[in-house]
Amino acid sequence: MGSLVISQVLAAKIAAIPLPVFGLLIFPAGAVAYAATFVITDIISETWGKAAAQRAVWAGFFVNILVLLLILIARLLPAAPFWDGEAGWTKVVGSTARITIASLIAYLISQTNDIWLFHLIRRRTGGRFLWLRNNIATIISQLLDTAIFITLAFYGTMPIINMIIGMLIIKWTIALLDTPVVYLGVYLCKKYRRNEYIQDYNNLQSNQE
Repeated sequence: MGSLVISQVLAAKIAAIPLPVFGLLIFPAGAVAYAATFVITDIISETWGKAAAQRAVWAGFFVNILVLLLILIARLLPAAPFWDGEAGWTKVVGSTARITIASLIAYLISQTNDIWLFHLIRRRTGGRFLWLRNNIATIISQLLDTAIFITLAFYGTMPIINMIIGMLIIKWTIALLDTPVVYLGVYLCKKYRRNEYIQDYNNLQSNQE
């Protein structure tokens, strides 16, 4: 939830990194924080299953709606007469509201696709090759997410093709590098679940005695 919400705020800043081959790499600064949500979704999918992952996605969706409502309420509040930051604050927060709406749509579509594709590959491979379903599901879903999000959030104000390319390079790089993190997360979560089962069993035995 933290990565999802802060990514909307960070996306109001457009970053640019010069690269020798690609030229200027342009992308919203929230790309890294948002990419982390796919890692977490895949860990939940692998450990707790498809239904749990989808519940997490819906939870993130409603948290974003709450954030949007809070932003709208804050914009309606009158500014103090001695505060001179209203214009800058409104510009940033106003763009954040549009970004949040675009993110809501892109997030729900892409994350639902990520969960569906992750479990489709899991079934087809008999539960093997976590690295394969993690990378394929994430890369395809991030393509959907980026195209939808950038178009809705920045059409008419920014060079969207350059931003889509830049954001995909950032996201796909993270996706290819995050496989060890997914394996570690799955290992730790499954270990936690085993400890929970052992604790519950011991408690049950104690109560029966």
